Amino acid sequence: MMHRLFRTKSIEQIRANAEEPGHGGLRRTLSAWDLALLGVGAIIGAGILSALGTGLAGGFDSTFGVTRPAAGPALIISFLMTALACGFTALCYAEFASMIPASGSAYTYTYATLGELMAWIIGWDLLLEYAVSNVAVAISWGSYMDNLLQGLGLQIPRWLSMDPRTMLFPTEAFAAAHQGALGLGDKLQYLAQAHAGTLDGAAVFQHWAALKTAPLVGGFPIGMNLLAMLITVAITALCVWGVKESVRANSIMVAVKVALLLVVIAIGAFYVKPENYHPFAPNGWRGIQAGAAIIFFAFIGFDAVSTTAEECKDPARDMPRGIIGSLVICTVIYVGVCAVVAGILPYSAYHGIADPIAHAFTAIGMNKISAIVSIGAVVALGSALLVYQMAQPRIFMVMSRDGLLPPWFGKVSPRFRTPLNATLLTGVIVLLPAGFMNIDEIIELTNIGTLFAFMLVCAGILVLRVKRPHAERRFRAPAVWLTAPLGILFCFWLALGLPRHTWERFWIWLAMGLVAYFLYSARHSRLGRPSER
Repeated sequence: MMHRLFRTKSIEQIRANAEEPGHGGLRRTLSAWDLALLGVGAIIGAGILSALGTGLAGGFDSTFGVTRPAAGPALIISFLMTALACGFTALCYAEFASMIPASGSAYTYTYATLGELMAWIIGWDLLLEYAVSNVAVAISWGSYMDNLLQGLGLQIPRWLSMDPRTMLFPTEAFAAAHQGALGLGDKLQYLAQAHAGTLDGAAVFQHWAALKTAPLVGGFPIGMNLLAMLITVAITALCVWGVKESVRANSIMVAVKVALLLVVIAIGAFYVKPENYHPFAPNGWRGIQAGAAIIFFAFIGFDAVSTTAEECKDPARDMPRGIIGSLVICTVIYVGVCAVVAGILPYSAYHGIADPIAHAFTAIGMNKISAIVSIGAVVALGSALLVYQMAQPRIFMVMSRDGLLPPWFGKVSPRFRTPLNATLLTGVIVLLPAGFMNIDEIIELTNIGTLFAFMLVCAGILVLRVKRPHAERRFRAPAVWLTAPLGILFCFWLALGLPRHTWERFWIWLAMGLVAYFLYSARHSRLGRPSER
């Protein structure tokens, strides 16, 4: 039994499976530059656009009831430390990608080193990571696009711009005055009174403008984030159409958002006040550590590049360049943006601000630049969603190829040569939560899933150095016995800063995965077939 749980796939098996007509067949069109742009497209997204303010000014952690310390201008150091942690992991990803030019990312690498059970766990974990990221990015895109349309004088009905839970958010004053009496039933009762005219709806609900026009079913308001749903449908269709077409669209979006961020750095530099850098680290090391934990998810995405290995012209050569190149480009941009934003206003001015870059320019009277930032946010989130929507179906496809998921997930379109069924399923998985859920309900699990995957990849590369020391490696992670353990330690350190309930939900998700493994995957694994042994 233990042998079955920890059986591994050889590198040769993985390469052979990737070339099988019934399971492979993906079109090889991507260059190193395409991969770097995919990485930049995935990395630069909601993180730098929203987490920057919380990192600078700190915030309140409702889980523990304590204040998260502000990093202040020292958030620049937090960015560099997080980039270093991701850099150690990126080196391990790059070595794996040069040895195992197959889709699947951390799942495939774990299968080759730590065995089937750990591969299933990481695959299950990646499904959660990409699904949560996709939904969060789609919701954020819908919100930014809605704000942009309003700025242009175009407005969709308010009840088509947000989910029911968000519509029912009470005002701060009403919530403070009615603590303990704001369950769903209470909110619906207040809503009925507001519609009857016996209560001032605007005094009770933050989004009364949406609630008063929303259709009701049994007294419950119907609302949806229509824009988030529309972008999900559009991106899914693009992913079905073809990887080269998707990459071409991503390249355009990456060029636009990088240009806009460079404009922010160039113009903002003239408005930096040196006195705003003092105190540089108001909470010392504690604030820097808290800042690193907050802005980690601004770096999530470079790992998604490795899911396209089977669509590279020369994966062994181009994968390391694409992975490391995208991380370096984003780190330089992040540090520049952070330095400018921290210098324009005192760090305390960003407390509770969800759009810190736009806020900084608005505060100094540069509303046109603020509008440009909003456009950049729409483009940035669109390209991030595109890359995540490309990544998740390829995890489904590879797990199906290995027999751990049903064959239906692995079907490749004969016309477009993309994973058709998995792409359509991913679209549905993202579409419904993006339209009807609040971002707070789904975003918390993103970081822990990614950190877990990063730690296993770093451990796996050490295992492979011992088990296959002479295997061909066109890229070798330098000082691997130092860099890989440091990658594990840094990721674990960041994970310890996550809320307790995030860990609890993560373990519940993994437990569900183990049930699925023993009910289906263990019995259908290709490694269990005599011909595959």
